[in-house]
Amino acid sequence: MLPGVGHACGDDTLTSRQHVERRVKGTLFVDYVRMLRSRRDVDWSKHLLPSDLSFLVQRIEPDTWYPMESFERMGLAILVEVASNDLEVVRAFGRMSIDWLVSQHGNLIAQSDPRDSLMRFQVLRRSFFDYSALELTSVSDGEATLTIAYGMSPRAEEAASWQTLGFFERLLEVAGGSKVRAWFSARSWKGDLLTEVQLRWSDPISEPKPRP
Repeated sequence: MLPGVGHACGDDTLTSRQHVERRVKGTLFVDYVRMLRSRRDVDWSKHLLPSDLSFLVQRIEPDTWYPMESFERMGLAILVEVASNDLEVVRAFGRMSIDWLVSQHGNLIAQSDPRDSLMRFQVLRRSFFDYSALELTSVSDGEATLTIAYGMSPRAEEAASWQTLGFFERLLEVAGGSKVRAWFSARSWKGDLLTEVQLRWSDPISEPKPRP
């Protein structure tokens, strides 16, 4: 989930909906912090507020809530400095993040069952955000629809949505799905009321049971 600060805190940040307090769990927050720490050659103060920078020198607790505004600014800083504004790179970040999340939540993946894996994420996602950032609005064998509403500025929402798309592509593959396809059927940053992702896949072929 990937706003620059500009002079003070940047136009992107100012246009985000900050009047609603939104928080993200440390399990996800730490992923951005690690990325920032790994690039000691970058002056992150160009993009982040002092309160954001303080997180880079403290321990991030997996079960603690952290401010979504800081998460948003970190995400767009990574978009600019690490991904060079390439949304396909951001999509790849989303794909790579599945391994870390599975290591923290071993029951996330139902082997050879993509549909059940999506349902498991639907339950777990309530522990990642303290508001309705992601909703699995429909799911059946081979297809699902996901609604995204992080409540960020348009540029940050776009980047975060591409990262989310990559995450779910990889989740379905790890769960045994093949011919996975994911695309946006609605984009809030383009003027739609919300962002919607369509997911399609082929389920694993069950092994025939041996005859008695």
